[in-house]
Amino acid sequence: MKVTVSRKAHFNAAHRLFRKDWTDDQNEAMFGKCANPYYHGHNYELIVHVTGSIDPNTGYVMDMKVLKDLIKVEVEDLLDHKNLNEQVADFSELIPTAENIAVVIYNKLKPHLNKEHGLSVTLYETPRNFVTFSG
Repeated sequence: MKVTVSRKAHFNAAHRLFRKDWTDDQNEAMFGKCANPYYHGHNYELIVHVTGSIDPNTGYVMDMKVLKDLIKVEVEDLLDHKNLNEQVADFSELIPTAENIAVVIYNKLKPHLNKEHGLSVTLYETPRNFVTFSG
Protein backbone atom coordinates (compact mmCIF):
# COMPACT_ATOMS: atom_id res chain seq x y z
CA MET A 1 0.00 0.00 0.00
CA LYS A 2 1.38 3.40 -1.05
CA VAL A 3 0.47 6.65 0.69
CA THR A 4 1.41 10.21 -0.23
CA VAL A 5 2.31 12.74 2.45
CA SER A 6 2.63 16.41 1.57
CA ARG A 7 4.28 19.45 3.08
CA LYS A 8 3.55 23.06 2.14
CA ALA A 9 6.19 25.77 2.15
CA HIS A 10 6.65 29.19 0.61
CA PHE A 11 9.33 31.57 -0.52
CA ASN A 12 9.46 35.01 -2.09
CA ALA A 13 11.76 35.61 -5.03
CA ALA A 14 12.37 37.93 -7.95
CA HIS A 15 13.18 36.86 -11.48
CA ARG A 16 13.24 37.91 -15.08
CA LEU A 17 12.25 35.70 -17.98
CA PHE A 18 14.58 36.39 -20.88
CA ARG A 19 17.19 34.90 -23.15
CA LYS A 20 20.58 36.62 -23.15
CA ASP A 21 21.00 35.86 -26.85
CA TRP A 22 17.73 37.63 -27.82
CA THR A 23 17.07 41.33 -28.26
CA ASP A 24 14.88 43.21 -25.80
CA ASP A 25 12.13 43.24 -28.45
CA GLN A 26 12.32 39.46 -28.93
CA ASN A 27 12.24 38.88 -25.17
CA GLU A 28 9.28 41.21 -24.71
CA ALA A 29 7.42 39.54 -27.59
CA MET A 30 7.89 36.10 -25.99
CA PHE A 31 7.76 36.82 -22.25
CA GLY A 32 5.77 40.07 -22.07
CA LYS A 33 5.91 41.89 -18.73
CA CYS A 34 7.94 39.00 -17.31
CA ALA A 35 10.90 40.18 -19.42
CA ASN A 36 11.07 43.45 -17.46
CA PRO A 37 14.81 44.28 -17.22
CA TYR A 38 14.21 45.48 -13.64
CA TYR A 39 12.79 42.08 -12.62
CA HIS A 40 9.54 41.25 -10.85
CA GLY A 41 8.65 39.01 -7.93
CA HIS A 42 6.31 36.29 -6.76
CA ASN A 43 5.15 34.83 -3.47
CA TYR A 44 5.72 31.19 -4.43
CA GLU A 45 3.75 28.43 -2.73
CA LEU A 46 5.35 24.99 -2.78
CA ILE A 47 3.85 21.58 -2.03
CA VAL A 48 6.25 18.65 -1.76
CA HIS A 49 4.62 15.22 -2.05
CA VAL A 50 6.44 12.07 -0.91
CA THR A 51 4.92 8.70 -1.78
CA GLY A 52 5.86 5.40 -0.21
CA SER A 53 4.89 2.55 2.04
CA ILE A 54 3.91 3.14 5.64
CA ASP A 55 6.69 2.04 7.98
CA PRO A 56 5.10 -0.53 10.33
CA ASN A 57 7.38 0.60 13.18
CA THR A 58 6.57 4.31 13.03
CA GLY A 59 3.32 4.56 11.07
CA TYR A 60 5.03 7.16 8.86
CA VAL A 61 5.76 7.27 5.17
CA MET A 62 8.30 9.93 6.13
CA ASP A 63 8.83 11.93 9.29
CA MET A 64 7.28 15.32 8.45
CA LYS A 65 9.82 17.15 10.66
CA VAL A 66 12.60 15.67 8.53
CA LEU A 67 10.77 16.77 5.36
CA LYS A 68 10.18 20.26 6.81
CA ASP A 69 13.88 20.66 7.65
CA LEU A 70 14.94 19.32 4.25
CA ILE A 71 12.72 21.83 2.43
CA LYS A 72 14.09 24.66 4.57
CA VAL A 73 17.74 23.82 3.90
CA GLU A 74 17.49 22.78 0.24
CA VAL A 75 14.78 25.16 -1.00
CA GLU A 76 13.88 28.04 1.29
CA ASP A 77 17.44 28.94 2.30
CA LEU A 78 18.48 28.79 -1.37
CA LEU A 79 15.59 30.71 -2.96
CA ASP A 80 13.81 32.88 -0.38
CA HIS A 81 14.23 36.65 -0.87
CA LYS A 82 16.63 36.10 -3.75
CA ASN A 83 16.91 37.39 -7.27
CA LEU A 84 16.89 33.99 -8.97
CA ASN A 85 18.71 35.20 -12.09
CA GLU A 86 21.48 36.95 -10.18
CA GLN A 87 21.87 35.05 -6.90
CA VAL A 88 21.08 31.39 -7.58
CA ALA A 89 23.74 29.51 -9.55
CA ASP A 90 21.18 27.03 -10.91
CA PHE A 91 19.66 29.87 -12.95
CA SER A 92 22.82 31.46 -14.30
CA GLU A 93 22.10 29.81 -17.67
CA LEU A 94 18.58 28.48 -17.05
CA ILE A 95 15.50 30.69 -17.45
CA PRO A 96 13.77 30.71 -14.03
CA THR A 97 10.29 29.81 -15.25
CA ALA A 98 7.98 28.05 -12.81
CA GLU A 99 8.66 24.86 -14.77
CA ASN A 100 12.42 25.14 -14.38
CA ILE A 101 12.19 26.19 -10.73
CA ALA A 102 10.08 23.09 -9.97
CA VAL A 103 12.68 20.83 -11.65
CA VAL A 104 15.51 22.49 -9.71
CA ILE A 105 13.61 22.00 -6.43
CA TYR A 106 12.93 18.35 -7.30
CA ASN A 107 16.62 17.78 -8.06
CA LYS A 108 17.64 19.39 -4.76
CA LEU A 109 15.28 17.21 -2.71
CA LYS A 110 15.36 13.82 -4.44
CA PRO A 111 18.90 12.76 -3.42
CA HIS A 112 17.97 13.18 0.26
CA LEU A 113 14.95 10.85 0.16
CA ASN A 114 14.75 7.12 0.62
CA LYS A 115 15.31 5.55 -2.81
CA GLU A 116 11.94 3.77 -2.56
CA HIS A 117 10.07 7.05 -2.11
CA GLY A 118 8.41 8.81 -5.00
CA LEU A 119 8.63 12.58 -5.16
CA SER A 120 6.41 15.19 -6.76
CA VAL A 121 6.76 18.97 -6.52
CA THR A 122 3.90 21.41 -7.11
CA LEU A 123 4.91 25.04 -7.38
CA TYR A 124 2.37 27.89 -7.43
CA GLU A 125 3.73 31.05 -9.03
CA THR A 126 0.35 32.72 -8.54
CA PRO A 127 -2.84 31.30 -7.00
CA ARG A 128 -4.00 30.35 -10.51
CA ASN A 129 -0.71 29.42 -12.22
CA PHE A 130 1.11 26.34 -11.02
CA VAL A 131 3.23 23.47 -12.28
CA THR A 132 3.86 19.93 -11.07
CA PHE A 133 7.00 17.88 -11.68
CA SER A 134 7.34 14.22 -10.76
CA GLY A 135 10.70 13.27 -12.22
